[in-house]
Amino acid sequence: MVAKRRGPRRGGNPPLVRLDEPSDKLWDADLSDVAKALLGSAVLCFAEKGFQATTTRDITAKVGLTPGALYVHFATKEEVLFEIVRSGHLRALEALRAALPADGDPETCLRRAVAAFVEWHAEHHTAARVCQNELTPLSPEHYAEIRELRAQFNTIFRDAVRRIVDGATADPDDVSRLARSILSLGVDLVRWYRLGGTDTPASLGAFYADLAVHMTAAVRNRRPTSA
Repeated sequence: MVAKRRGPRRGGNPPLVRLDEPSDKLWDADLSDVAKALLGSAVLCFAEKGFQATTTRDITAKVGLTPGALYVHFATKEEVLFEIVRSGHLRALEALRAALPADGDPETCLRRAVAAFVEWHAEHHTAARVCQNELTPLSPEHYAEIRELRAQFNTIFRDAVRRIVDGATADPDDVSRLARSILSLGVDLVRWYRLGGTDTPASLGAFYADLAVHMTAAVRNRRPTSA
């Protein structure tokens, strides 16, 4: 069960919860304004204090509501977390797929995939940090859904790596290790990245794309260890 789709609260919208990133692009369009405000508040709370240490009062206080108001829009605090993690993974997948060319040489495909993945995680670093660090509190059912989404990232990057290193001759284990390494580099930046520094999301995306291409040289045309 995900957030209840309700209209805006009567009497006006809740206070806007500002992240230092384009959070308005994260949430499903059919969520109510109040639900979106609560999700933005929860991102800040979970990123700062962690899921377990965050109370419903912490989340609702930022938008001027009582703790019980959260349950009008979400059944549990865990459901709030799931909505954040689900939305983050879906939006990142959408950005990644939109960046992939319909056709193109293997290097271009890998570069675009890496750049899009890195740029999204830089732009949405606070929400992405919650998406990466707060998976354990999810219910088994919700965690299984997120695992399916994460598997789609793995498939996209494994395919991109396989093409550039020549999957016919490369060790399949090397392909998987390289794809995971490239994904890990993009995810890791959410620990330290902040908007407003010298590294823009675009510049980081371009740098990591170059780095990923250079990384593939380590396994290009390497024969499988079983050969």
